[in-house]
Amino acid sequence: MANFFPRWTNLLPLKIAVCAGAVAGGAVLAFTYYATPKTLVEGYQPSQPIPFSHKIHVDQLGLDCRYCHSFVDVSGTSNVPGNNTCWNCHQHVAKDSAKLQPLRDRMDPTLKSPDFGKPIEWVRIHKTPDYVYFNHSAHVNRGISCQSCHGRVDQMEVVYQENSLSMGWCLDCHRAPEKHLRPLEEVYNLKYSDADVSKYTKDAGVKTTEDLGLKLKEHWQIVPKTSCATCHH
Repeated sequence: MANFFPRWTNLLPLKIAVCAGAVAGGAVLAFTYYATPKTLVEGYQPSQPIPFSHKIHVDQLGLDCRYCHSFVDVSGTSNVPGNNTCWNCHQHVAKDSAKLQPLRDRMDPTLKSPDFGKPIEWVRIHKTPDYVYFNHSAHVNRGISCQSCHGRVDQMEVVYQENSLSMGWCLDCHRAPEKHLRPLEEVYNLKYSDADVSKYTKDAGVKTTEDLGLKLKEHWQIVPKTSCATCHH
């Protein structure tokens, strides 16, 4: 009896299997990349146009976070420093550093660089999805420190993302804000610890930052929302 199917159909199952495998593999790779983008994972540490050391500027020199991130306490979005902020100091300090050449190219007209007047393109590290609403000023003006989200930036030579910034991570804070609340004077003090608590209370039962956080939570009547509408407007 003659074969009902042409001979080329003998390879059809193999071709289907290869195509199906390629589609499945592509789907896995796509999900891995887009579901966990680099800008949303802990440990993300991109190279910057200028190797800026927070440890030197914040820890050693004592710069306040707001000197560079000047909108953080008045705006929903924190800003990165413009060229002028860096040039205020570095037109006088470390003038010959090779690391600062990109800044000089943009700010020194005598160099006649094609980059003169262009902004430094800093690489953003911490980013929430576009559908999430987060207001910086609302948090720092109610006792939540930069450290709670960004970690001990003052100890970082190269800034990296310390926390996931996931929905569950945010909700953990909203459910127990006392773990992060601190006096407003200490919001930008990244070295704040239990040793500082005695400056703000004579209550012998308040010994840790969390103990004081409970007092502040009650005093400020802080009741963070945990509904979807809190962040998803």
